[in-house]
Amino acid sequence: MSKKSNRKILYGNANYLEIVYKNGYFVDKTIYIEKLETVENPVFLRPRRFGKSLWCNILECYYDINKKNDFKTLFGHTYIGQNPTKLKNSFFVLHLDFSVIELNNSIHSIENNFKRACNIRLDTLIELYKKWFQGQIEINFEESASSNLDFILQFIKKKNLPQLYVIIDEYDNFANQLIISNKTQLYEELTDDDSFLKSFFKILKQGRKDGTISNVFITGVLPITLYDLASGFNIAQYLTLDPNFESMLGFTQKEVIKLLDDIYIDYKIDSTNRKEVEDVIKSQYNGYHFVNSDGDALYNSTLLMYFLKWFIEQNTIPIHLTDLNLKTDISWIRILTGSKPKHTQKFLKQLLINENISYDDRLLTTKFTISQFFKENFFPVSFFYLGMLTREDEFSLRIPNINMYQIFVEYFNEVQNIDVSTHYREMMKNFINKPVIPRLFSEYWEKYISQLPEAVFAQVNENFYRATFFELCSRYLSKWFIWDMERSYPKGRPI
Repeated sequence: MSKKSNRKILYGNANYLEIVYKNGYFVDKTIYIEKLETVENPVFLRPRRFGKSLWCNILECYYDINKKNDFKTLFGHTYIGQNPTKLKNSFFVLHLDFSVIELNNSIHSIENNFKRACNIRLDTLIELYKKWFQGQIEINFEESASSNLDFILQFIKKKNLPQLYVIIDEYDNFANQLIISNKTQLYEELTDDDSFLKSFFKILKQGRKDGTISNVFITGVLPITLYDLASGFNIAQYLTLDPNFESMLGFTQKEVIKLLDDIYIDYKIDSTNRKEVEDVIKSQYNGYHFVNSDGDALYNSTLLMYFLKWFIEQNTIPIHLTDLNLKTDISWIRILTGSKPKHTQKFLKQLLINENISYDDRLLTTKFTISQFFKENFFPVSFFYLGMLTREDEFSLRIPNINMYQIFVEYFNEVQNIDVSTHYREMMKNFINKPVIPRLFSEYWEKYISQLPEAVFAQVNENFYRATFFELCSRYLSKWFIWDMERSYPKGRPI
């Protein structure tokens, strides 16, 4: 494999300028900039690792009035560069990332952390656009972020300066950490009527009303926080389930094929393994349907880029098909289901045995509260937003891919106290020396299935055996073998 190509996989890099200047591979989604301009205060939710932060950075580069002279370099190779809108490079841009907000054990400490992080960004804003502010305004770090933001907006209005374009990335991140940590009391204080967070969003709402803010683009994972803030920001338009924006983040099959074509040509890779590579990435990272279950499924873009980076550098398929640093946190499953063991077991068994679970589509299309999030009948919707389940049809959700199957199997093993760490050495070593599948399955039956409680064993089926056998083999044998799991499909659908 040749490594002379200048283009690189800049895995995990959410800095669009670096991707451009370092000649990184880039899937062009900029047609959606044009579409977003028709939406007031868009909120776009997607699970982790779907490229939200990179998209926010792209919007910042596109609208930043300071980058007007760099437009051709940054966007000349893209759709929006060849079809620019009138609003390009027109605004001051305030780009906030709430994932940097540190959590503490009191609402006062969290407020101080929020104030410090936001005030630093506001201070940077004044410095970046000092040509317009001309030293006539400065941030008071003792004041709240809301007060300082309001002060800046009033100055913009008074001096008739360019409008502010606000981007909030991972708006719910630090709130979600309170949920994971089971600090619901702190969360309730965070979203209370007189909370600092609600006050901040009220200023954003006022800025939109008086025209000092051109638009507010928000990303996150769950709709809970904005719902609980209620009147603080009730002007948001949720695009999460809008078919016109389903493919704004995540890669379509067509985009992945084009990306692979470029990589195989650039690195002069022998195409004999192309089908094998396509089969692996499709089973591992594809399968997400956020709006239309009959449409083109989406790939998890960040995990796919992890695979491709390894593939280019090592000339082989990765041993571990998920970057362990980015693996979906099993804490979400624990916190959602852990307080009700019977409900947990029922939920997991249904998924692993039937491969799907019923849901109420009306619940999926509305915002919801933290109290709903923890209810058993809401589990499917909660896991949908977390990226662990996806649409099968209008009645059922399913596990999107093998990557997520492994997460649920791991948690099933944990809940049922099934040992997957000891007594398997000889079994796996024998298979490496002499790959005989029937013998391997027989030993899996003896060592793994024998641990199942009788009540569980009486209900399991082929789907369950396939999923748990795959997870066990992947755990021990991925260094030597590529494993795939045949999926069951309804009658009439192709495999």
